[in-house]
Amino acid sequence: MSVGQGFSLAKRVRGFQGSRGLLARANFMERSALVEVHRKGQDRSPDSGRELERLAESAGAIVVERLEQQLENFHPAFLVGRGKLEEIREKVRELDLVIFNRDLSPVQYRNLEDFLGVKVVDRTGLILDIFAQRARTREGKIQVEAAQLAYLLPRLSGKGKTLSRLGGGIGTRGPGETKLEVDRQRVRKRIAHLERELEKITRHREVQRRGRVSRALPTFALVGYTNTGKSTLLNRLGKAQVETADRLFCTLDPTIRRVWLADGLGAAVIDTVGLIQGIPHSLVAAFRATFEEVREALGLIVVFDASNPRAGVQAETVFRVMEEVEIGRKATIMVLNKCDLVENPLELSRLSQGFDPPVVCLSALTGEGMEDLKAEMRKIVESARVGE
Repeated sequence: MSVGQGFSLAKRVRGFQGSRGLLARANFMERSALVEVHRKGQDRSPDSGRELERLAESAGAIVVERLEQQLENFHPAFLVGRGKLEEIREKVRELDLVIFNRDLSPVQYRNLEDFLGVKVVDRTGLILDIFAQRARTREGKIQVEAAQLAYLLPRLSGKGKTLSRLGGGIGTRGPGETKLEVDRQRVRKRIAHLERELEKITRHREVQRRGRVSRALPTFALVGYTNTGKSTLLNRLGKAQVETADRLFCTLDPTIRRVWLADGLGAAVIDTVGLIQGIPHSLVAAFRATFEEVREALGLIVVFDASNPRAGVQAETVFRVMEEVEIGRKATIMVLNKCDLVENPLELSRLSQGFDPPVVCLSALTGEGMEDLKAEMRKIVESARVGE
């Protein structure tokens, strides 16, 4: 079975590409409720709800209700307590979708949909939906479909309800839009096929890396939290034309551009998918070919949004994911982007002190500080040549 057949994401979302896929085509925004559930006494950022809202908006939803509950222990059947469950049902009678800030078990997922009578999406399902909308290249579509099917497999109900939704919208793009009754065995076979395709992609990328090595072209990988300005920085460095927008996961497919650091000295810079707190493990696994580029790079350019009050929390997320995918120790440049939006210089100083040097403050939008970044990149390249 080739890409474009069977469960192919390309087939499932044909006609739905664009910023909001099916929603934009239907000129309809799903009216949604956000439900945040936390453990009592657990520290949480006051901005965590805003990030969930931005994820929902990126998927194409209009948030009209927000509900929250703190629990000693999560309910095994519904996640929330019975009283809160009744409140949610009353609030969402006229809505299309309920989005939970936590991942739901297959049992919780089915119970909530049956009880609430509306579509339910958890955090992972929401992120996967956004990725399904953003994928453009064959590689990106394969990676997203593999992640979606791995997420979907344990949620298959006996009647095939999950796979036979006819309404479309958030949480149903990709393989979830099929009208067919598909059993677990067929899904597993499709996953196995996609994994073989991903292995081919990994081998192809290895051939490309060997080509860059043979041309003595050092590589830097751009990594960082989603929406920190990595694509804008690549456009500024390499005169690229990567799409940029103030939304989460604007860039999904990796892009490589040549950058001139000085006369006769160049480097390749690869833009990678943005990271996010609680990134689905299935996505990390599916994007292993992309993360392999990061592992094999000479140096890392880790980008942070200096104007974001959660920059410190985002940094922890980025470093944790890098550890999970075994990036290893590399020459690293910490970039505080959007410095032009920071009014208090003391805030930049505080952020800089939280990182090991070198730290570069810049604005990818205006170009301020770009020469400082190139200078640090040159130091890494020259140091590597001395050590050869």
